[in-house]
Amino acid sequence: ILASLIVIFLVLPFHEYAHGFVAYKLGDNTAKNMRRLTLNPLEHLDYVGALLLIFIGFGWAKPVPINDRNFKNPKVGMAITALAGPVANLIAAIVAGLIYNALIAFVGAMTILTNQFWFYVLMFFQYLMIINIGLAVFNLIPIPPLDGSKILMAFLPDRIVAKIYQYQQFFSMGLFILVMMGGLSGGFITSIQNWLFNGINWLTALPFSFMH
Repeated sequence: ILASLIVIFLVLPFHEYAHGFVAYKLGDNTAKNMRRLTLNPLEHLDYVGALLLIFIGFGWAKPVPINDRNFKNPKVGMAITALAGPVANLIAAIVAGLIYNALIAFVGAMTILTNQFWFYVLMFFQYLMIINIGLAVFNLIPIPPLDGSKILMAFLPDRIVAKIYQYQQFFSMGLFILVMMGGLSGGFITSIQNWLFNGINWLTALPFSFMH
């Protein structure tokens, strides 16, 4: 439950804010005009997505509104805006990793293992790393409406992009069914998540390795 609340009130709002912020910097004021350029979780909360996240472990926030016609180059602008969300999650994972490894370095592994309070604090930041990495990797899958599909569209001909938008609702339904059936758990996706977790953990532990 705590992990789900972290996603709802910290991770998803940061992800959506990143989309809106980058879109704003590229010339689209839509998110700002609709008061969605904020880290306030209540502005991004989708009640159905939040409830599903708590009870079945998969959910969503309200997507930040973006008008690609406000970009100088709509396809490139949309791709950069879409990429901002997963990048924000990876940055959050790095910050969580730094705190995680700082706790191990300054509090001490033995103290953490024998003290319940410090153990749960450490687990909190480890979960924060895992959740952010998982969300980044999941959103980079090139299936509409995920961010990866918008990045892919920057490299596709306009007629194919138009077809993808035409059938987007069917892609969304297929993605939902795929997730419910566990089709996106394990295998290649889990391998990427594990690789990223190990890499970020190693990188964020590096500054504290010189303390020993």
